[in-house]
Amino acid sequence: MTSSADTDQGGGMPVTASGGGIAAPLLAWFDRHGRHDLPWQQDITPYRVWISEIMLQQTQVSTVIPYFERFMARFPDVAALANAHEDDVLHHWTGLGYYARARNLLRAARRVQEEHGGEFPRTLEGLCALPGIGRSTAGAVLAIAGGTRAPILDGNVKRVLTRLHAIEGDPTQSATLSALWDLADTLTPAERCADYTQAIMDLGATLCTRSRPACPLCPLAEACVARAEGTPTRYPARKRSRRLPERRCGMLVIRNDAGEFLLEKRPSPGIWGGLWSFPEIGADDDAASACEYIAGEAPLTVQRGTPFRHTFSHFHLDITPVHLAVPGLIGHVLEDQRLAWYKPGQRALGLAAPVKKLIDALS
Repeated sequence: MTSSADTDQGGGMPVTASGGGIAAPLLAWFDRHGRHDLPWQQDITPYRVWISEIMLQQTQVSTVIPYFERFMARFPDVAALANAHEDDVLHHWTGLGYYARARNLLRAARRVQEEHGGEFPRTLEGLCALPGIGRSTAGAVLAIAGGTRAPILDGNVKRVLTRLHAIEGDPTQSATLSALWDLADTLTPAERCADYTQAIMDLGATLCTRSRPACPLCPLAEACVARAEGTPTRYPARKRSRRLPERRCGMLVIRNDAGEFLLEKRPSPGIWGGLWSFPEIGADDDAASACEYIAGEAPLTVQRGTPFRHTFSHFHLDITPVHLAVPGLIGHVLEDQRLAWYKPGQRALGLAAPVKKLIDALS
């Protein structure tokens, strides 16, 4: 992979920021310095592009690569994914966060298999009708996998375009977003649209970064209004930071003599939807009584662990693990199908991140 810090990437090519004027210098830069060896750039199919685009939402490339490779090894095509169990899909997603993405992948794969004969729709409207696919993801699939002219507007592209034209306003607001879509459409060329799509994403990911843009190396430097103003990091406008609220809970780490943990499947809507987690109680609730009610057995021992914090996008969750030992219960049948005894390595389950952290530490 070519490093974005290569000193021979010199920008400064004459270019205008109107019409299709950015395509030529951007593609020339991409041919020489762009990323061409990412795993989803090999054996390109709509399925592989789609999976990578969903994984890359709010997640860095370096984090996504091993997840993508494992996901492809387990679910190599849309039929394999469509026929998978939700637990298996969530297991391969554990750690990537934003788990609604994984549930939507499964729903969309089943729709493609059942309603489209296993072939992805070839229109923007058809792709956007699938669960979890928005206009930008659909555009990337059409452009990269199909060579169709379709603009995209992911986070990297928004940053490039707002700086290129010094566009004021919050890019999540409808008026600013509409202006950015119009600009993205205007600038997207009819030729080499697959390479252009990858190139403008690469530019945002490697040079036009959020906090330390490498303007001297940028192929669009002379056209960039924000650079001319000397304030590239002013764009895009940032949301006002706010203090995240704090919540507290206890997690019942119930373990039997067989080394199994009692897990509870969370409902699909909400935090950790569809994942398996330790039963949760109020921070000040009686753990022993809760254990007896949930597991049907009084605990032999109760020990409160060290609290730790897990942060979501909209709140902090302070978790106190409570370790409870119960009798063997080998072959014990649980009446509630949302509950299951789980032994690490025994089967694939999608685990909430703090649960995986605790199980790994105890195992």
